[in-house]
Amino acid sequence: MKISLYAIAAVFVLAACGGSPDGYTLEGTLTGELENGTQVFLKKTDERNQPVDVDTATVENGTFSFAGASLVPELHYIFIDKIRGNIPVILENGTIEVSAQKDSLAFARISGTPQNKLFASFLKESRAMSARANSMYNDMRAATTQNDTVQMNSLRDEYFELQEEAKKFEMDFARENPNALISLLILDKVFTTKAIGDEEARVLFDALAPELKETSVGKKLKEKLEKGKSTSIGAKAPNFTGPSPSGEELALHDVLGKVTILDFWAAWCKPCRAENPNVVRIYHKYRDKGLSILGVSLDRRAEDWKKAIEDDGLVWNHISNVNYFDEIAQLYNVNAIPATFILDENGVIVAKDLRGPALEEKIAELLQ
Repeated sequence: MKISLYAIAAVFVLAACGGSPDGYTLEGTLTGELENGTQVFLKKTDERNQPVDVDTATVENGTFSFAGASLVPELHYIFIDKIRGNIPVILENGTIEVSAQKDSLAFARISGTPQNKLFASFLKESRAMSARANSMYNDMRAATTQNDTVQMNSLRDEYFELQEEAKKFEMDFARENPNALISLLILDKVFTTKAIGDEEARVLFDALAPELKETSVGKKLKEKLEKGKSTSIGAKAPNFTGPSPSGEELALHDVLGKVTILDFWAAWCKPCRAENPNVVRIYHKYRDKGLSILGVSLDRRAEDWKKAIEDDGLVWNHISNVNYFDEIAQLYNVNAIPATFILDENGVIVAKDLRGPALEEKIAELLQ
């Protein structure tokens, strides 16, 4: 069992206003044996999440520094030549202090500017949870070696509890720190991964500091939230057309039943394929009562899509542009699958993202 926790601190690109307009000074201190002249690289990630060089400095007597101006604070990464790992730091105007041991860059201490202080506070708790997870993982390995199933089950339950604790910590941090950039990024992540609903996301977004909403991340999230309104519960499902497996154009409005399941899936999506037997069973149970299903495949290859339909016995309507997360997925703000929308006879969205017993319960309720 591989155990992992959220690693928010190492993947986000931050943007916000704040700090002095005069510029930034980043002062770094490194302990451990480092030769004078060792290069230090300041980098950030571009829109494709690829590293981009920003500046270079050298170590002199265990210290280095960067200076410049940052109109928009962003998450940057400090790399030390020939040393593994990096130090994430929010580059914003003001004086930023970074101190680290060369062999444990991930545990660097960051302080100085308001956002870095909040960032450090968040990292402290995240690291503590990661340490607990690592301890559980080591205990799990020992229990597995000893074939101690009682201990294994106990540790598994404890780990799931820790996962929930980590999720709660993130959400509580976002609610309690509406001025923090990390709060905006937490919200962006949980909304994108559908860990929270549209309405809850809008409430949290509205509570954020006004300046955060004007950042690049804030503006993009606002766009996603606005776009999500068109596919929120109570909205009329946007119509679209696409080619069926036989090549004929099929529109959503052409296949509406008394109740319709709009199912975004793909042959390569293991959770989708695992859920298909449940959907097949529900369809055969309720199709004579007015249930219709339209499958929208996000496959890249038509042969994979058609084979999965046959192999899984998906005997309902299907369409696909065979173009991964295409314009139909974008229309419905779908960036992860499986994703389902349940529509009434008028094409109004009445439920979203239900699976397993919850899906059947809703279908049975609507078809009473």
